[in-house]
Amino acid sequence: MTDFPVFDGHNDLVLRILRGHVTADAVASGLSDGHIDKPRAQKGGLGGGMFAIFVPSPDDKAVRHDEMRNPPYDIALPTRVTEAEATDWTERGLDAMDALEAAGAIRICRTAQEIEAALAAEEMAAVLHIEGAEAIDRDFEKLNAWHARGLRSLGPVWSRDTVWGHGVPFRYPSDPDTGPGLTEDGKALVRECNRLKILVDLSHLNAKGVEDVARITDAPLVATHSNAWAVCPHSRNVTDRQLAMIRDSDGMVGINFASAFLRPDGRMESEFELDIMLRHFDDLISSLGEDRVGLGSDFDGALVPDRIGDCAGLPNLLTALRSHGVDDGLMTKITHGNWLRVLRKTWGEQ
Repeated sequence: MTDFPVFDGHNDLVLRILRGHVTADAVASGLSDGHIDKPRAQKGGLGGGMFAIFVPSPDDKAVRHDEMRNPPYDIALPTRVTEAEATDWTERGLDAMDALEAAGAIRICRTAQEIEAALAAEEMAAVLHIEGAEAIDRDFEKLNAWHARGLRSLGPVWSRDTVWGHGVPFRYPSDPDTGPGLTEDGKALVRECNRLKILVDLSHLNAKGVEDVARITDAPLVATHSNAWAVCPHSRNVTDRQLAMIRDSDGMVGINFASAFLRPDGRMESEFELDIMLRHFDDLISSLGEDRVGLGSDFDGALVPDRIGDCAGLPNLLTALRSHGVDDGLMTKITHGNWLRVLRKTWGEQ
């Protein structure tokens, strides 16, 4: 299935490096755990994706998967991080991306044309993404500096609130209408991202925040790693109303592999058949059309289905899609073509 290289909407490999779990050289040569390294990417056809730089909270209180195994749940979110703490993590995240490139694990891409070239060369195309913009100053000096360094995608919030807006909690069952939307500073951030042609990621934003972005932006609306709320009524998933806004903007959604956002029962358990993913696929295709659906795995940041396991298991998903009636043309769109289309449009390349 490597005739259909996968460009993926989201992964958290950089966080593993920043926490000292792996090194850039080990990613290039091969790892015994986690979801992504170069040998497994080549085996599974992972051609690249959005590499997130995420800042954990000072108390390092991660979302607790054990609590998410027993719905209903409403997980208390970690405390905020300061701009200074976030800046340190983000700078080190950018350094980690440079180290991955120097080790030969990835090729950092700033344009869709560069992504296409990396895919053709069977190199892992990497787009710099910041998940949660706590490191950005209100004068946007760092945003501009990091854009010059290669930043091309940004999520104003992770699930904890920031000075820019409000994220959704990890709550099931729940819709994403969980509080106020963007702050005035957050609206200014969206406008500056538009000026710089930086993609604004809707994943983790609450309903009012998504509507604020939709009113402001001149770019396609994109949720890089989210699923269909109609299939799994989790606060992290996108509703029919949000899907209509995304469709009308000619944007797209990347299907998230996180088990709790896939399973209709909201459980963070990974033993289930891929037909659940196909239900999300069908709903998103029905709502958005064939040109606006891709993949957004959340590799190295989520508990993914056992039937996939890691990036070497991507052919299992493609085989399931093929058995589901997906032909070559649609397979090309889902695996990478739709991402290239929306990135060209967002980055002003067409």
